[in-house]
Amino acid sequence: MSGELSSTRRLQRRLGIGCLASVVAFAFLADAALDAHALFIVNQPWVKPGTRNTEAYMVLTSTEGATLIGVRSSIAAQVSLRGPNTHTPAHASLALPAGAAVVLRPGADRIVLTGLAHVLKLGQRVPLTLQIETTGGGREEITVDAEVRTESPLDAERRAHRH
Repeated sequence: MSGELSSTRRLQRRLGIGCLASVVAFAFLADAALDAHALFIVNQPWVKPGTRNTEAYMVLTSTEGATLIGVRSSIAAQVSLRGPNTHTPAHASLALPAGAAVVLRPGADRIVLTGLAHVLKLGQRVPLTLQIETTGGGREEITVDAEVRTESPLDAERRAHRH
């Protein structure tokens, strides 16, 4: 177990993820055409409290290029990808360039959950399944467990350390 922990810390340093950030989900995506492996990282996932609709945010990083092609959740009738403008239709997909952190945040690209099965209160957990397509055309599903919060975990930690 300690070997896995030290490997995670080395990877966090290599990818520029600070000690404050906690890597929530790892998945190895097989690129069938090139028989290469990409590491996909979901960092800082969170969901706003909501009654009928809500939004989910996170930081997505892929060591190889990939595309977020869809999201599902057992607690929402519909889940879609949205851009900064609330009046535009949902995105069909979101590019994840190799080595670049793609930040889903309020007022920018984000995941919208509509038709919630129940009210989401602070501290609850929300299951999300990210559908990823690799540059080679392979598809994978990444399970994410996001906490219901009023702000991102990183913002909360920064605010707590201000003097």
